[in-house]
Amino acid sequence: MESFLFLLLLLAISIVAKNQSLIFAIAVLLLLKLVGTELKVFSFIQSKGINWGVTIITIAVLAPIASGAIGFKDLADAFKSPYAWVACISGIIVALLAKGGLTLLSEDPHITTALVLGTILAITLFKGVAVGPLIGAGIAYLFMKIFEYIQ
Repeated sequence: MESFLFLLLLLAISIVAKNQSLIFAIAVLLLLKLVGTELKVFSFIQSKGINWGVTIITIAVLAPIASGAIGFKDLADAFKSPYAWVACISGIIVALLAKGGLTLLSEDPHITTALVLGTILAITLFKGVAVGPLIGAGIAYLFMKIFEYIQ
């Protein structure tokens, strides 16, 4: 019952914040709870969901290449700009942070609560995008490793 009320609270916050993605995600979870399949389905979603999300985002990023909107000439032209090099390096850093995030979430799942709260706050208060848990976990993992190294 607590999880149902928690989701309803998050749904209300999402509606006030007018965040369609969060509204949809919470509505799907509430529907699964109401249908009564949450025990089987939620553990499956929890174990595979991040990979599905990464796959969907990757498809969206690669779609302009598949459609022909971006080609080799565009790639070559982009690297004539210093901004392209900054973007490339940023992409590398983010991917490495996300790798650390996956490690942290698998080794220390209770940290998910704080990450989810931070993500929800960013989405509702600052119009953020819900990629935060993975990248947030990666940043947390980096800082935890730095802290361990210092000690």
